[in-house]
Amino acid sequence: MEEYISEAMMDVLQSSTPIVKTIGLIPKMLMQNVINVEDAARSTKLLAQTTLRNFLGTRTLAEMLSSRDAISMQMQAALDEATDPWGVKVERVEIKDVRLPIQLQRAMAAEAEAARAAGAKIIAAEGEQLASRALADAADVIATSPCAIQLRYLQTLNSISSEKNNTIIFPFPTELIAKFIQSAAA
Repeated sequence: MEEYISEAMMDVLQSSTPIVKTIGLIPKMLMQNVINVEDAARSTKLLAQTTLRNFLGTRTLAEMLSSRDAISMQMQAALDEATDPWGVKVERVEIKDVRLPIQLQRAMAAEAEAARAAGAKIIAAEGEQLASRALADAADVIATSPCAIQLRYLQTLNSISSEKNNTIIFPFPTELIAKFIQSAAA
């Protein structure tokens, strides 16, 4: 069975967040004491805690979560080098768990929600901008073509008539039926 030097929760002050709670596992293998250290296990544990705080304190939360293995290997090498004269072999270092304080979790959730809401508003605004450009282009086409406005008028009449309305009152331009009246009179 493996013997662990340290399995303790530690508060780590980071560059990106106030405090992160971490649990580090440091298995050890005692060798012969080269330098006389009164309590090699305790000294190694204290060194491991300090090293863990130093290594994690210089990284952002994202770096800490995404590169646990690389950080563990760097810490293992540093600890093994420091404890070798004491007769302690640090076989590996594991960052077992990373926990954020509840207040920080809530703040990060609120920030993520605000970012999603902001993104949705930006998408809606871009959609409105595209729609207004399309309407402006359509207005330009209708303004330059007299037949286009008449077609649009007939489309509107068609859509109104398809609804279940009892009475529809609308103005009808006499220019549209003037040709029919003239041909009927002739």
